Amino acid sequence: MAEHLTAQTDAGEQDCLSSFCPRFHTAVEIIGRRWSGAILRAMLAGATRYTDIVAVVPKLSDRLLSERLKEFEAVGIVDRVVIPDTPVRVEYRLTQKGAELAPAFRELADWAEKWIELPPLPEGVDCQESLLAPGEGR
Repeated sequence: MAEHLTAQTDAGEQDCLSSFCPRFHTAVEIIGRRWSGAILRAMLAGATRYTDIVAVVPKLSDRLLSERLKEFEAVGIVDRVVIPDTPVRVEYRLTQKGAELAPAFRELADWAEKWIELPPLPEGVDCQESLLAPGEGR
């Protein structure tokens, strides 16, 4: 007999989740890879250029960002757009599939605010800094 997880929905209804779902597992594997959540959160907040993403995600290496963007592109979460300017620019834009992660990220952010304790942050630094638009407030 399959196990089920039960959660209360906003409407007060019972939402039944089976204990294993291959689609859910694949989704968690995609967004749960190292730095994936931080990169997608930056993109959901408006970062589109490679340098914008690097600027808002501390300690993210160029190699890892490049790898994750290629993975997101391969699964249809991100489009790589070449802008034929001088010099040529490249932007990474969330597809509809990627943009539809926003409610899940909001829910996860709410859960983290409630349940995740952080060590004391340096003076003047808070979690909201990651929500700034690229270049804003820096």
